[in-house]
Amino acid sequence: NYRAFTLVLLFCALSCQAAATYAPVPAKEDFLGCLMKEIPARLLYAKSSPDFPTVLAQTIRNSRWLSPQNVKPLYIITPTNASHIQSAVVCGRRHSVRLRVRSGGHDYEGLSYRSEKPETFAVVDLNKMRAVLIDGYARTAWVESGAQLGELYYAIAKNSPVLAFPAGVCPTIGVGGNFAGGGFGMLLRKYGIAAENVIDVKVVDPNGKLLDKSSMSPDHFWAVRGGGGESFGIVVSWQVKLLPVPPTVTVFKIPKTVQEGAVDLVNKWQLVGPALPGDLMIRVIAAGNTATFEGMYLGTCQTLTPLMSSQFPELGMNPYHCNEMPWIKSIPFIHLGKEASLVDLLNRNNTFKPFAEYKSDYVYQPFPKPVWEQIFGWLTKPGGGMMIMDPYGATISATPEAATPFPHRQGVLFNIQYVNYWFAEAAAAAPLQWSKDMYNFMEPYVSKNPRQAYANYRDIDLGRNEVVNDISTYSSGKVWGEKYFKGNFQRLAITKGKVDPQDYFRNEQSIPPLLEKY
Repeated sequence: NYRAFTLVLLFCALSCQAAATYAPVPAKEDFLGCLMKEIPARLLYAKSSPDFPTVLAQTIRNSRWLSPQNVKPLYIITPTNASHIQSAVVCGRRHSVRLRVRSGGHDYEGLSYRSEKPETFAVVDLNKMRAVLIDGYARTAWVESGAQLGELYYAIAKNSPVLAFPAGVCPTIGVGGNFAGGGFGMLLRKYGIAAENVIDVKVVDPNGKLLDKSSMSPDHFWAVRGGGGESFGIVVSWQVKLLPVPPTVTVFKIPKTVQEGAVDLVNKWQLVGPALPGDLMIRVIAAGNTATFEGMYLGTCQTLTPLMSSQFPELGMNPYHCNEMPWIKSIPFIHLGKEASLVDLLNRNNTFKPFAEYKSDYVYQPFPKPVWEQIFGWLTKPGGGMMIMDPYGATISATPEAATPFPHRQGVLFNIQYVNYWFAEAAAAAPLQWSKDMYNFMEPYVSKNPRQAYANYRDIDLGRNEVVNDISTYSSGKVWGEKYFKGNFQRLAITKGKVDPQDYFRNEQSIPPLLEKY
């Protein structure tokens, strides 16, 4: 009779699990009551809680999304392990409360913690889940989604001065959002994007199951690495491969004004930058009448100087411009300047919270020189912002478009991020108008059909999902989705249809489910 007893136990275990997920709701239990059965109360914040405003505002990076007219979550859940996230999903499904997920809070449109329209939702805030485990022997790391990039970089360098990872430039960005949308920085020409260097994930799916690469479909694994955050479940942690860098890298920042020849230099850079060897990245930040050429070379000044003399002599780079350092020190140096230290990589108290507007473009054809002249005219107008331009070529351009959801590959010369900051709500009109006008002015000179944009530079002006019968429509998603993902958008939508057919994980720009017809 032992076997019968074991079967009863097994049946009970299976049916109890099913019951936990799909049990009828006792009349008295609500979403919060459901959460409290599995998650300690100290990790839950209701809208009525005195700490709620502080916890919500903690990682809001754009002051535009702090104002009272933004639709706020009913609850904030701050899990400390994967089972808390699983419980949040199960309770959310049971009580019809949607979840939005915030890791670093850098979502340009704030969609990880606010809704544009009234909606019953909670935020899963991952800021307590930021462990980084390095395996120096295997050259891999597991990093939780709530870690900031600076914390990941710091942990890697502590383990080895000659290993690195190719993610974003800004150290306060959350790993979860950065990797989910692609993720690139000064190593993009050497090692491509963060997402293509992810080798495993742990993700909570829309049924509350914890999956990894071995238990998820190949399409699901493909989609979470570059298809944007939120749509395919909640990624708890990422396993990445660490990549070699030399003991010394050389960094330079060379500003040039229009009077000093900035127009001719940027005109030359647009062809030289994407054609340089993969060990050398030179991005341009154009603001006002100045273009700053920011370079990182994987090697010493002694090797870099002759390379620059032969490839880009017009810039006049010489040993005086060289700053030699280990790779890890280049992160605070590039982002914060000469005085910055490694401890700055661990700083989570962000006080810089401007009002901000962002847009992006991809460039395949070099701009005629008169266009550069006009661009500098635009940059000096009232309300003018800045342009950050990253050259492609080398590794990022060699990866096939369909290898990851991130499609901006062969033929891209550079991308543009248009950034505009202001510091009082009342001052919004001029910068917002400038951003719109600048974007319109650039249209003839950038990518077409579709005019491409980078998913991590989220821009709600590109389009919003329409929800019909409680599901985001494919036709509305396609409008903005093909700009971020080109031909990969359809595969993402088909994958969404298999992973989350009821569209539980959604926001104004989440991938809509495309249900294949049989």
